[in-house]
Amino acid sequence: MAVHDYDTQAFLSIFPEPLQEALEGLDRFDELVEVVLDLGRVPEARFEFDFVPLSESTVTKGDIDFIVQKVGEFDRDNRGGIEQTLHRISAIRNRYNDVVGLTCRVGRALYGKIEIIEDLVKKGSSILILGRPGIGKTTLLREASRYMSDTLKKRVIIVDTSNEIGGDGDVPHRGVGSSRRMQVPPNKEQHDIMIEAVENHNPEVIVIDEIGRIEEAQACRTIAERGVELIGTAHGNDLGNLITNPTLIDLLGGIQTVTLGDEEAQRRGTRKSVLERKSAPTFDVLVELRERDVLAVYRNLADVVDRVLRGFDVQPEIRRRTAGKEFMIESPHQGEAPTSQTGTEQLWTQDSSVRLYIQGVSQSYIERASHSLHADVRVARTMEDADIVLLSDTVAAKKPFLVERAEALGLPLYTTSKNSLAAIKDLLRRIHSMSVDKDQYASWIHLMREAVVSSASRELPYSGAFERRMQHRLAERLGLFSESEGIEPFRRVVVYSPATKPTQGPPGAV
Repeated sequence: MAVHDYDTQAFLSIFPEPLQEALEGLDRFDELVEVVLDLGRVPEARFEFDFVPLSESTVTKGDIDFIVQKVGEFDRDNRGGIEQTLHRISAIRNRYNDVVGLTCRVGRALYGKIEIIEDLVKKGSSILILGRPGIGKTTLLREASRYMSDTLKKRVIIVDTSNEIGGDGDVPHRGVGSSRRMQVPPNKEQHDIMIEAVENHNPEVIVIDEIGRIEEAQACRTIAERGVELIGTAHGNDLGNLITNPTLIDLLGGIQTVTLGDEEAQRRGTRKSVLERKSAPTFDVLVELRERDVLAVYRNLADVVDRVLRGFDVQPEIRRRTAGKEFMIESPHQGEAPTSQTGTEQLWTQDSSVRLYIQGVSQSYIERASHSLHADVRVARTMEDADIVLLSDTVAAKKPFLVERAEALGLPLYTTSKNSLAAIKDLLRRIHSMSVDKDQYASWIHLMREAVVSSASRELPYSGAFERRMQHRLAERLGLFSESEGIEPFRRVVVYSPATKPTQGPPGAV
């Protein structure tokens, strides 16, 4: 896509006339990445896959001074720009602070690139974008800013560290639409400007480029916990880079070493000391830019990180741009049953609900988190009506009888030290992933279908309280009556077809 005429002329105008003529003679401005000038060396025009010398003569001090004078002031990071354009001029200085080299990078506002992640942006997900330098992260970020502010009509604020997103000058480039822009004086103050944007300007979305310091990662977490959507880029090529980066791992929830009990370690088939995620990730979705028109998308980032830490091979969704605004999606598990990815069956699905008994936890956060996860979570009035018990650490310590009651009823018990939206959202994700073996689940279905066909009752194998609750839920979804019989540890679920439903008995009792 061609650069606008104004942007092209503005870029060419900073060079001495011989270099301008050389660049125009190449007739490849649409492909140009940058022009490099080093004192005493031949100037080069660099493209994505090759470079071309612009002159047989070497660069003189006069050539460099000409460009520096045209650009004007450089900031503390030796970066400058051209007013109301996206071009960036970076200086190399000697030890006497004289400019001896320049990298003149072409900035482009490419419209119509948002379609490949439009569904993610529309959903309101916080998105983290990774990729090598120069592959188009900032271009995608800029287009997302324009789309959210102009099409979705959201209040968007860009925290523009080096004016790469909104261009140089006080007036942002038209490529960001109606998004507002806050410039960052020195880079090390970026995290303060991020917090200031939230506290002072009431944004719905914060857009941030080049998250690279631990303070910025912590600022992102603070912003996310306040319910503000985040779209950002970070240093790193892929998910593996981010997980091994001690500075930015907090964006994925952080990692801690946990010592498991003997029974749990045996169930997982792992050592007793394992790595686990410490808290909820700041972002919901991770997008890797593998090539300019090829993206890898990791949805439900919390589950992705958990599986990576447990040694599973996680395959992303691949998106490839084909022609113009069209693209194709390659699912990592095309043609497979929904449960084949993990070999397990989840505690609840889109068409069923889970009942939580809560104490010391905000019901509002439960409702907001379940809405965000598209899950039907309901708050039970009594523990006997619940499927799962969720307590704050404080309540669990002060009211041990609640813990004892949950254990007596055989209910899964969760506790949380943080009564925040992010923490509750993370807990619901974990609860959602509670599972049993796929083959075991299939055997339950087989026995229940036999009850329907034969119009007779069927006894399921002896099982624990958690499995029995899943069996009752499955029976309910299949339109069958179920009840639990026997005394622990020889307690089992019996299912009946509608024709053989008993006249008495507590249906669904665990």
